[in-house]
Amino acid sequence: MSLFSSSTSMDMQTSTVGCNIAHGADVSPRTSVSLQSSHVRTPAPAKTQVKPHAKLRVAILGSSGSIGTQTLDVCCRHADKIDVVALSVHSSTDKLVAQAQEFKPRYAVVSNKTHAHDAILQQLPSTTTLTCGARALEELVYADDIDCVVCAVVGFAGVRVGYAALKAGKKLAYANKESLVVAGDLLMPLVTPYNLVPVDSEHSAIFQCLVGEGLAPIKKIWLTCSGGPFFGFTKNQLKAVTPQQALAHPTWRMGAKITIDSATLMNKGLEILEAARLFEVPIDAIEVLIHRQSTIHSMVEFVDGSLKAQLGASDMRIAIQYAFSYPKRWDTPTQPRLDWHTIAPLSFDSADEDAFGCLRLARQAGRIGKTMPCAMNAANEVANAAFRRGDCSFLDIEATVAHVMERHTPLSVESIEMLEDVDAACRAQAREFLGIVSHTGAQR
Repeated sequence: MSLFSSSTSMDMQTSTVGCNIAHGADVSPRTSVSLQSSHVRTPAPAKTQVKPHAKLRVAILGSSGSIGTQTLDVCCRHADKIDVVALSVHSSTDKLVAQAQEFKPRYAVVSNKTHAHDAILQQLPSTTTLTCGARALEELVYADDIDCVVCAVVGFAGVRVGYAALKAGKKLAYANKESLVVAGDLLMPLVTPYNLVPVDSEHSAIFQCLVGEGLAPIKKIWLTCSGGPFFGFTKNQLKAVTPQQALAHPTWRMGAKITIDSATLMNKGLEILEAARLFEVPIDAIEVLIHRQSTIHSMVEFVDGSLKAQLGASDMRIAIQYAFSYPKRWDTPTQPRLDWHTIAPLSFDSADEDAFGCLRLARQAGRIGKTMPCAMNAANEVANAAFRRGDCSFLDIEATVAHVMERHTPLSVESIEMLEDVDAACRAQAREFLGIVSHTGAQR
């Protein structure tokens, strides 16, 4: 299924599920939760699954991270249109409490059970229901009073909740590209018009370029890329770069994991696979274009030679807001604007896949398909975290991904549980290759 194909809505079944230890979730003594159970090309008019309420009722999963906090800023600016119903963090309970005190959500989730009894959680509003555990996120999205789920959970951890949100018939505004990279075979068949809107600036740009195009044939997608902090570096120069240097992105304000991915160009590799899934184009019909100014967020070239581009300030809140407002646009008088009289000249260049081999490896994984993208992603997440801790070099990230991919036998994707097994096995291979012990990543 494509983001923009027409499809009829599925009838949803309703039940009441208690968030308890048997379901992998701990529940605060406050109360229990009543829950509901149950391809993107040009956006064609269709009935959205979101129910008609005065406000869009939103759950923000990963609310303490960069995307999560910027999403809350958008919600604050449009408080007349958006009701923040749920917030979740992995372990940042202090931030969760501060956000809950401001937005008064009905639900709060701490996915890391070791933080379930943090003393600060006693300061949550009395009207907020607290649940804990990884499965609590999945169960939360079935709640009757949630219309839209913003998935800003980092890495593979976001796969299950994205799948659950689509199963529940909710609008999914997703910033977790790993969900489609790893589990696209399972998620895309659940997609109907309006219920999956990308938050990534590049994919939001492509999505917007395709509005009104119907089934106009795409010749090529031009996926723009700032080039990161090491644009122009040779492979030899990359040997000595530090995490501090890699975290200094020239144009975007992002979380640590995605910022390192941007430095290695793995982030752009993941975006290639994501775009191929969303817009039903071959991997080799997506070309990375280095654009240092980050003014053009991506372009679509059609078979007749015409191109559409989406331009704007380098501000993720624009894409986040569009994910909420689509198919409409909301006014934001305080949003950053480009001054076209003084803007610097726009420049373009090719990506160096020899120096930045992660981009080449991601393309390779996308061509192979099946469970290979899962293996690639698992190895990258381990090596990315190791580099941030100082346990390996910058080039070890590429070497780790190549090592795991070479040893992986791709299989057809059959279930989330299968992907979890592949993910675990490939993470173990990556840790063994790097000679490090197992670490638990600090997911938001």
